[in-house]
Amino acid sequence: MSPVKKKQPVAVRPSPTMADLAKLAGVSKITISRALADSPLVTLETRERIQALARKHGYKLNVSARNLRLRRSHTVAVIVEMTPSSSRTMWDPYPLSLLGGISQELTSAGYSVLLTTRQGAANAAVQAADGVILLGQGVRQDAVKLYDKMGLPMAVWGAEGDHDNHIVVGSDNRQGGISVAERFLSIGRRRPVFIGNSDHPEMAQRLHGFVDELAGHGIKPLLLQRVDWTLDSGADAVRSLASRKVHFDSIFACSDLLAMGAIRALVELGLSVPNDVSVVGYDDTPLGASFLPPLSTVRQNWQEGGVLLARKVLALIQGQAVASQMLPTSLIVRAT
Repeated sequence: MSPVKKKQPVAVRPSPTMADLAKLAGVSKITISRALADSPLVTLETRERIQALARKHGYKLNVSARNLRLRRSHTVAVIVEMTPSSSRTMWDPYPLSLLGGISQELTSAGYSVLLTTRQGAANAAVQAADGVILLGQGVRQDAVKLYDKMGLPMAVWGAEGDHDNHIVVGSDNRQGGISVAERFLSIGRRRPVFIGNSDHPEMAQRLHGFVDELAGHGIKPLLLQRVDWTLDSGADAVRSLASRKVHFDSIFACSDLLAMGAIRALVELGLSVPNDVSVVGYDDTPLGASFLPPLSTVRQNWQEGGVLLARKVLALIQGQAVASQMLPTSLIVRAT
């Protein structure tokens, strides 16, 4: 009987370490980490070369270990400063368009997005985030003051202030207000009304631009303070004017929803838009463009704003110098 031959143990080839891969690629370990996370901080050519090397040598990035080494969660908390309701939803263009730009940029950089509202901001996961993006400053900047205390790198969507200690990305709201005033003046409107909540910094800047431009022509608009930015709130504002028998020929509403509500009430009162009253909204939402009559409005680029917010908070996390930035607005003249 022939002796049974014992199988020799197969030598297991050890997986390469990040240091091994860095040596093979001729780059630093942080470059390896970023390239495998598909970060735009590494050029596409280098990313593809490193990822090909990793596949060839069977290396896989241990995300948990990487985060522990860097003492980072690789998560950015996005806090929406609003209370969603049936009349103001999270799937409206604001904040959805901003969130689209933010998510695309952060995901491309290898970061996770933790989305919450003000009610969930005390969650431990939010506190552990590497940075914060705040959509909306709150009444008299109360939300900004609250989240500044977290001490995290933070970028805010809104309006610049004189004493900001955080980065702000937003639209040129003052110029938006000026452009509406210029339009009303050019078509002979002399009894304008402003509808909005000027306790919010963005709305206040729209109002200031509107008022200052009109003042140069000896015109003082009537101000209607409305807390809610909804159809019902806009309609209620117009009905209050009618009940007081106020004479007006133009309305600047601080959101498209307010403007569309105002138009509905004007039609109910038997007034023609724009023959009797001209109306301009703000935001250039798809709903406003398809409204009957199609709404004249001020356009702001939320998607680009979202991308900028993400880029700036990532730069802050990396310890880079970052400046606030305002995007241009444009008046879109339609049928109102």
